[in-house]
Amino acid sequence: MDPEGRPSFSLLQNYSSAGVQLLYFVFDLLILRGKDLMHQPLSIRRELLQGLLPKLAEPVRYVPPFDVDLKTMIRSVKEQGFEGVIAKRNESRYEPGLRSGLWQKMRVNQGQEFVVGGYSKGNPFDALIFGYYEDGKLMYAGRTRAGFTPVTRASVFKKFKGLEIAECPFVNLPQKKAGRWGAGLTKEKMKDCVWLRPQLVAQIQFLEWTPDGNLRHTKFVGLREDKDPRGIVRKG
Repeated sequence: MDPEGRPSFSLLQNYSSAGVQLLYFVFDLLILRGKDLMHQPLSIRRELLQGLLPKLAEPVRYVPPFDVDLKTMIRSVKEQGFEGVIAKRNESRYEPGLRSGLWQKMRVNQGQEFVVGGYSKGNPFDALIFGYYEDGKLMYAGRTRAGFTPVTRASVFKKFKGLEIAECPFVNLPQKKAGRWGAGLTKEKMKDCVWLRPQLVAQIQFLEWTPDGNLRHTKFVGLREDKDPRGIVRKG
């Protein structure tokens, strides 16, 4: 969890060096004392799980049901900055390997992978600069300072070693104006930037795309080692 008490993918990636405790959240029960429960409805599985609560202790935590309407839940997710909501029908059985209509995943806050092409100077850096490929060319999309803890910032900075280059890798920089929300990267602001070979991929959460083609209200989620930088394009 981050200092605000929210789940942090970035801290999870670096938990061994971050000095944080891992938490294990339980919300379903598939096997109990050797008995297969997957053919039981979720409501029964949850009742059996609740019966185990006296035996649960840190770092295991129980996830209670949320008895609220969808509108309230969505508003809360937006305010907290969470990615989204997963909902399951109480009468549903567990279906291994299937993604049926009995459960739904709803993304509330937008996000996707972007290619890291530089950073602005700071301690050890101020903001991450990133973009996406279009017709084989790297396009600037935005930069972010949010989503980092001191530990994760230091961990990400170590990944920059050996990737520094002299020329800006983004073909659409500099931009003439910073724009209404200040997301643009002008020639003056570029003086404070260090450029990197586009080899790192970061998961970024954001509110929206601006008319200028930049991202607004961005937040770093974590690095993605499972993605090929050359395959990162703008989604949506």
